[in-house]
Amino acid sequence: MGKVAYLDCASGISGDMTLGALVDAGVDLAALNAAVGSLGLPGCRLVAREVKKQAYRATQVTVECQPEHAHRHLHQILAMIDRGRLSERQKQIARRIFSRLAEAEAKVHGTSIEKVHFHEVGAADSIADIVGAAVGWDLLGAERIVASPVATGCGRIKMAHGECSVPAPATAELLRGIPLAESAIEGELTTPTGAAILATLVDSFGPLPAMKIERIGCGAGQKDLPQQANVLRLLVGEAVETAGNVAADQVCVLETNLDDLSGEMIGYCTTRLWEAGALDVYTTAIQMKKGRPGVKLSVLCRPEDAAALEGILFSETSTLGVRRWLAGRHVLRRQNHAVQTEWGPIEGKVAWLAEGAVRFAPEYESCRRIAAQHNLPLRVVYEKAQEAFDAKDL
Repeated sequence: MGKVAYLDCASGISGDMTLGALVDAGVDLAALNAAVGSLGLPGCRLVAREVKKQAYRATQVTVECQPEHAHRHLHQILAMIDRGRLSERQKQIARRIFSRLAEAEAKVHGTSIEKVHFHEVGAADSIADIVGAAVGWDLLGAERIVASPVATGCGRIKMAHGECSVPAPATAELLRGIPLAESAIEGELTTPTGAAILATLVDSFGPLPAMKIERIGCGAGQKDLPQQANVLRLLVGEAVETAGNVAADQVCVLETNLDDLSGEMIGYCTTRLWEAGALDVYTTAIQMKKGRPGVKLSVLCRPEDAAALEGILFSETSTLGVRRWLAGRHVLRRQNHAVQTEWGPIEGKVAWLAEGAVRFAPEYESCRRIAAQHNLPLRVVYEKAQEAFDAKDL
């Protein structure tokens, strides 16, 4: 077992919220200030205080520094990090976060990473946020970081480049492939700095993993939200391992009910879903209102593929709504394996059970092809393939 950290991003994430959550979870503020103070930013330091957000206690970290009007390039910030009194791992984390930010800014503005001119994130307070977060995560010592789907907020905000919709362009670019949570809260909940921290450090996204919670940190945002507590929660503890050869992950479940579509149309839709990367597609016979027979079409997929597969359901069926949720699952360790038979090799999969036993399952298409070539019953080919399996060949 190892240490796991979970970020609950129901109110989004920013650099100062991350620092507040880390300090609240026990990371030494003096150590963070020692690192930030070594960057050469005049009078720059982190200050922590306890606040309440919607009656919930949290730690708010702010950056105190001398006013400046400097907007730095990436190479200037990286040089500042290299000169700082940070461990090599802490420098590496900080470099990676800033590099992700630079890549996003370059993509948005159609320029190169070297020419990116940081505005808000090049100021002293943002540099302190990111370097402090890099040092804090290193000191926390989590072997795995998991985060919830991320709330970004909605509406429009004013930036250095003018007014834009939430999420801001660089934030949206950084959040590519990261599951987002629906939020009707006006304003920017997730900042470019927060998005860069997620994109750089988080190993996976989904529900709270199996763990024994040891510490909980609550980092406060600057705003007071009337709808909810504006806090980032950080849960730290020991991962609870599943037995033997069983691993845990998350999938997205998509589901819709159909009562006015022909079987051919449903079949075509399922084919498209498979081709688009669905992990599983299946139908269930159901009875709908007024006694009408119907079909429940269910799809299992990776969270990052959910939007594309949902689009197929809307375009290829008559549905007006798709249900979706994240689900945890346990999967056996497995690998592809071929067995040799008198008709040639037959592909299949080997799975290891929790107690260590090995199981072989021939692939249908491989067996079907052999059966058709040799005019054999499919059942005979399937049985011969199982008989040919020997665990010693693994």
